[in-house]
Amino acid sequence: MALAVALSRGLDGLNAPPVTVEVHLANGLPGLTLVGLPDTEVREARDRVRAAIVNSGFEYPARRITVNLAPADLPKESGRFDLPIALGILAASGQIPGKKLAAHEFAGELSLSGELRPVRGALAMALNAAGDGKTFILPHDSACEAVLTGQDNILAAGSLLAVCAHLAGESPLQPPPLPERSNPIHYPDLAEVRGQVQARRALEIAAAGKHSLLMLGPPGAGKSMLAARLPGLMPPLDDAAARASAAVLSLVGQFDPTRYGQRVFRSPHHTASAAALVGGGNPPRPGEISLAHEGILFLDELPEFDRKVLETLREPLETGRVHISRAARHADYPAEFQLIAAMNPCPCGYHGEKRCLCTAEQVARYRGKLSGPFVDRIDLVIEVPALPPESLAGRPDGESSASVRERVALAWARQRERQGKANARLNTREIDALCQADTAGSALLQQAAQRLGLSARAWHRVLKVARTIADLGDCAIIGAPHIAEAIQYRRFARD
Repeated sequence: MALAVALSRGLDGLNAPPVTVEVHLANGLPGLTLVGLPDTEVREARDRVRAAIVNSGFEYPARRITVNLAPADLPKESGRFDLPIALGILAASGQIPGKKLAAHEFAGELSLSGELRPVRGALAMALNAAGDGKTFILPHDSACEAVLTGQDNILAAGSLLAVCAHLAGESPLQPPPLPERSNPIHYPDLAEVRGQVQARRALEIAAAGKHSLLMLGPPGAGKSMLAARLPGLMPPLDDAAARASAAVLSLVGQFDPTRYGQRVFRSPHHTASAAALVGGGNPPRPGEISLAHEGILFLDELPEFDRKVLETLREPLETGRVHISRAARHADYPAEFQLIAAMNPCPCGYHGEKRCLCTAEQVARYRGKLSGPFVDRIDLVIEVPALPPESLAGRPDGESSASVRERVALAWARQRERQGKANARLNTREIDALCQADTAGSALLQQAAQRLGLSARAWHRVLKVARTIADLGDCAIIGAPHIAEAIQYRRFARD
């Protein structure tokens, strides 16, 4: 048989479209030609495949080999096509039964010895392959990711020789074992934080409604310590959210199956570029906001980030998605992250103290690095003051993460029953229907909006925060106390 067909999958964002690997052997000068928009990594497969076939004990055919990766208009990248190309060559040359290929899909990078190496995006490929009725053969490590989709048609292989033995019916491959999870998941405890009553309260509200939070305070006040404890205040990820988070991490090879279900906490350095933060490149890759999907994105030293970089966060904060467009490629990634940020009140960090020498102009310029539209999209802004010596000398006096998490879980349950999602994700129509305050609360909000000059967006965000405060207090109606507390967290607008 001079023609063989093997099935695989490419990657286009989180989509994994099917790719048909057609291999044809013909007379002529020996060589291997790859067509179908292969990139450099795919073109290099000719050398890896040749060495892997020979070192696995097979004969590499001394014929003219043409490999077509269809569809032709879909760019192909990475070494995931090594395994189906090698199997197609072996089937076309009659060294393995070609009829068995149609019932399988394959993906895997080959080493020169014929061993299989893991590939990126195994979870996304398995999710897209669900329901097609074919058995998916992957390298062992990649199969351990793919099996988290709950499918029973995933098989793990260690080498090209093992795959060939399976197709020949000599030694069937086995499904991979479910990865051992680090259970229970341990996060830093809020009880370790001394003082900072208002910051603790704001952190609880942020966790209960998935609201964005900005903390202002001098160096060493505990801003980073508080941010690191936010994941521990939130209930565990459900299966759908855990799978969505893992799928994005799998695209860049950063997913650890043993940490499946753990809420992601990403903290990029302030020198990060716009492409690193929101995604980019050619082919497009997800950025930090997508890698923090269903988790936390912590931006420390916020004004030190380039202003243009921060401006790229405005649309994803509203929509929960990011669309990356390049001349020849487009990719759409989820980005439902929770933004937590920290900054100093002035360039030296000690605004209001005797040792601060910053002028009013320097302070204004420093805070002016954050644009009004960007700050307007942040739900909670609080001050984290320096702790007095007596608080530092005393024992921790606050609640543990476990006790706060119980209240947060109840608030989540109320939101899930009422609207099916977190308060921070409510759109304008849902705010009008679900976040209306009583007469006193509405009058208070109107007065505050006039005095503080709140925008329409800020108005809606105050209502969403007030709705979360009411949920924490098990109140069906938003009252004046809830509105008053929510208005306190528009501090940046008043400074």
